[in-house]
Amino acid sequence: MENIFAQARGHNNFSWDNLGDIKEGRGDLGEEMPVLVYRLMQYTMLDVLSKEYGSEQANEHFRQAGFLAGTEFARNTLDLTVDFDTFVASLQSVLENLKIGILRMEAFDAATGNIVLTVGQDLDCSGLPVTNETVCNYDEGFIAGILESYTGKKYDVREVDCWANGDRVCRFNGVAGD
Repeated sequence: MENIFAQARGHNNFSWDNLGDIKEGRGDLGEEMPVLVYRLMQYTMLDVLSKEYGSEQANEHFRQAGFLAGTEFARNTLDLTVDFDTFVASLQSVLENLKIGILRMEAFDAATGNIVLTVGQDLDCSGLPVTNETVCNYDEGFIAGILESYTGKKYDVREVDCWANGDRVCRFNGVAGD
């Protein structure tokens, strides 16, 4: 069956406006929901994509979705015209206020744009069982989208430490390109 719902709603071209007026639509329930519900959607979607395309391709799709989300998130919630320190402080505040995670900058090389950061108590994996793998592919794309939106440079972001591999924060290395 052709995805008529996706075509009717314009899902082929994401727009921040497609997120709707959550306050109006969820007047009694509010804007928040348990992390369990988010993870239920995320990990069942990853399971379906992995079975259809293989784990590597499914992870890449998650990175791409995260990149789109990070780009739109940055454009719609952050001031992209401020100096770097102000930008990072604002990003930390927004991520914590939205309960996405607690961002800490570990290193930034102003000459290359390369960056190392951690996200603690993150939405995607904090509290997962240890499986000796990194699982925050969506976050890799999300962070890359935010960084590219701010700097104008392409970023390759990879998770190097994760709750799921026994760490208590997720650590990401971001390498800036052209």
